[in-house]
Amino acid sequence: MAPVLPLVLPLQLRIRLAQGLWLLSWLLALASGLTLFCSWHLLIQLWHLGTFLAPSCPFPAVPKVALAAGTVALGTGLVSAGASRASLDAARYPPWRGVLGPLLVAGTAGGGGLLVLALGLALGLPWSLATGLEEGLGAALTHYKDTEVPGHCHDKRLMDELQLRHHCCGRHSYKDWFGVQWVSSRYLDPNDQDVIDRIQSNVEGLYLIDGVPFSCCNPHSPRPCLQSQLSDPDAHPLFDPRQPNLNLWAQGCHGVLLGHLQGLASTLSSMLAGTFSLQALVLLGLRYLQTALEGLGGVIDGEGETQGYLFPSGLKDMLRTAWLQGGASQRPAPVEAPGEEAPPKEALPEA
Repeated sequence: MAPVLPLVLPLQLRIRLAQGLWLLSWLLALASGLTLFCSWHLLIQLWHLGTFLAPSCPFPAVPKVALAAGTVALGTGLVSAGASRASLDAARYPPWRGVLGPLLVAGTAGGGGLLVLALGLALGLPWSLATGLEEGLGAALTHYKDTEVPGHCHDKRLMDELQLRHHCCGRHSYKDWFGVQWVSSRYLDPNDQDVIDRIQSNVEGLYLIDGVPFSCCNPHSPRPCLQSQLSDPDAHPLFDPRQPNLNLWAQGCHGVLLGHLQGLASTLSSMLAGTFSLQALVLLGLRYLQTALEGLGGVIDGEGETQGYLFPSGLKDMLRTAWLQGGASQRPAPVEAPGEEAPPKEALPEA
């Protein structure tokens, strides 16, 4: 049975393989560290913006899986760096011979699987952000007034901080505030006729106005911020509704947050792809180095050439051997048939 992808490794090539593998292992550790940093940064951003993301949105799973994949890749890089360094010294290599096998299995199955899963989530789940932010921001606008309702006490503060920090207003534009009651009921005079008329004119009994909170105001505006009666052209002669950027933030928070989080996810997916490529190269080189040294008894500078390979036999032969071994282990042991009893001897007649 011929080995899979054999490679003849003379002495100089074995030494260069070990040295190059040591360098690649540290590059893998560096890439894994950057992946962990990007994952933590995205996770912290989602923690701050969790109020504006629907609970059913699966996107927060991306940084969590990426953290696990980066941790395994970091461990793989550090261990393979130690193993490749020790392989250059025949006295230091023997303790590593029992570590390389489990490392290759764990790095290929566990680390590679986690990296592929994290990369797939980072490429696929950002498309769910649009729906998640649509629902989350809509709920945040609706509960803006509920400063005394348990569970929504901080929604007003968080929404104001979001609009001030990201220079956005409303969900898609400042007009989104016209369709929700964002003024708390405790600030409304129930005896005021204007308040009564506005509440009675709405089907849901809400106090709706054509105004926005102060956090929508652009501090770089050349004039004082106009927050109320924005749809009335006669109320503010100098206000041009076609140019809200002169007075209010023009962008909606949905587009700003969507671009921000998708940009972080794109950076994370690039780091995951680079980490996966480096880990594949490290595990491939480590396998060739391991099989080559096993042929020399663990001595890298042994005499003669040796052969490195991925598998000791072809895939068909490996599957056939495993099948035969599995069938032999499940086949019951043969039971010996009881021997036939000899017929009784007839008594000889007496003379």
